[in-house]
Amino acid sequence: MATMRLVEKHVIRRGSPYWTEIDSLAFKSKNLYNRANYEIRQHFFKTHQILSYNEMASRMQREESYCDLPRKVSQQVLRCLDRNWKAWKEATIAYEKNPYSFLGKPRLPKYKDKEKGRNLLVYTIQAISLKELKKGWIKPSGTNLLLCCKRENINEVRIVPRADYRKKGRGQRAAMLKER
Repeated sequence: MATMRLVEKHVIRRGSPYWTEIDSLAFKSKNLYNRANYEIRQHFFKTHQILSYNEMASRMQREESYCDLPRKVSQQVLRCLDRNWKAWKEATIAYEKNPYSFLGKPRLPKYKDKEKGRNLLVYTIQAISLKELKKGWIKPSGTNLLLCCKRENINEVRIVPRADYRKKGRGQRAAMLKER
């Protein structure tokens, strides 16, 4: 029987009192993601092997981008990147078996934009103040944030920065085309 893993997601938008702090942390998270992705890509180009999460974690521990975030958050960034590479590998294998079920050949995980790019922040239960959680608040370690907790017994909090400077989405484009 699978255990249920409660994850609470908080979208922080520009204009929120927490925006500056979240934007800074998300930028640091993006830097770590890109730095680790660079290492994995270079290793892959040389050896055609993908670095494992454990190898990546040991390589990154002394990197500035790793140390700029709480350790548990840095580990989650690396786990996310590891999942992205595994998904690419599985998609590539599936593509080789049946390329007609794909729109195109799967591509390597990309870098996030150097200036506008941000990466979500994942705080596991180990990186959240349990004292505040008992009071109904989420206080991620290494921050001044205090977010209202929507559920009890959470295992993870995902903080998603939204600057709303993205291009118009598919739905908005479709509506614009209908107006013409």
